[in-house]
Amino acid sequence: MDAKIVIFAIFTTLFQGMRIVVQRVKRASVTIDGKVHSSIGKGLLVLAGFEDADTAEDINWMAAKMVNLRLFDDSIGVMNLSAVETGSGIMIVSQFTLHASTKKGNRPSYIRAARPEKAIPLYEEFILRTAGLLGRTPATGVFGAMMDVELVNDGPVTIIIDSRNRE
Repeated sequence: MDAKIVIFAIFTTLFQGMRIVVQRVKRASVTIDGKVHSSIGKGLLVLAGFEDADTAEDINWMAAKMVNLRLFDDSIGVMNLSAVETGSGIMIVSQFTLHASTKKGNRPSYIRAARPEKAIPLYEEFILRTAGLLGRTPATGVFGAMMDVELVNDGPVTIIIDSRNRE
């Protein structure tokens, strides 16, 4: 086996990269301490998790991929339009549990998730990059807060994207 393939396989096993779960929603909201912090109507709820190895390149690629995903119906009912094209809302919520490992036992390990000192700047940069691509600021959660995230799935349409697995 080629050494480059082995190194890549080891790297991708150890470092899964930035992950997002994109859900097309009819509406979504984040409530903190009983107060609605943010909400959107038709759009995308994006759960975002970060690792220490994530870079500005990961953030840029992921934001561009997410805002340009063609998940909204065109005039003939085919998913052929993006959030940019439809003006749909986007809500970004940090979620370190996307990097849970369940390999050993029944208690998930979050060792792969970036610690707050690394994850917060990545989360903020992802929001800024998304805003730049959208031309408006996305709705957000609050990093590290205990949040009630409510949504009504539309479809359902749910896409999982990993920055190290650029399919």
